[in-house]
Amino acid sequence: MAAQGRHYFSDTWRTKLAPLVIAALSGCASLAPIEPATHVYSGRFAATVGRGETREAVSGRFTLAINPAGTTLDLASPLGNTLARVQTGAAGTVLTAPQADGSLATWKGSSPDALAESVLGFSLPVSGLADWIAGRAVPDRPARLSPDSGRAQRIEQDGWVIVIEDRFEETGAPRRLTFDRRADASGGPSMRLRLVLDVPGAATEQDRFRQ
Repeated sequence: MAAQGRHYFSDTWRTKLAPLVIAALSGCASLAPIEPATHVYSGRFAATVGRGETREAVSGRFTLAINPAGTTLDLASPLGNTLARVQTGAAGTVLTAPQADGSLATWKGSSPDALAESVLGFSLPVSGLADWIAGRAVPDRPARLSPDSGRAQRIEQDGWVIVIEDRFEETGAPRRLTFDRRADASGGPSMRLRLVLDVPGAATEQDRFRQ
């Protein structure tokens, strides 16, 4: 199903977030599995969207699949129901998200971050996530790293502040990250996204449940 314009819940950012909460609590809305990819990251996420004193939160599991042709980010409830899928590539971005009736709708745009904000009411760090989740800045784009040399613990880029809170002992790859974005002058809400990555190659709770 292709949708035109903004999300059908468009009065406020809170009502845009409502379908995600509905999907998290219901047994509807699921997508086909992601195609095999060069690199795949998975784990748990917790997102908090705020404007002023008001906060809305949603949590679940994520999968980020990276290929030379583009990336796919899936957000799902703890039960596996689709919250959002963002696919990027040379042809642009496609975002899929649930409607209030449990059906799935799609939107298209040129910028994944802008499309997420237009449809969902808040930004997602999609355009740089393939690099940030690996603990590095996106090449050829202005960035501030701390410390200046060695493994970065903090990256400021594209309006996001990414803090690497923990790393895997065996590889040194990031294990826990926090992404923060301040509310902007145009009225966009603040955003905090926490990611906790699965141990590479380990079965997840969902995998064990399927077995």
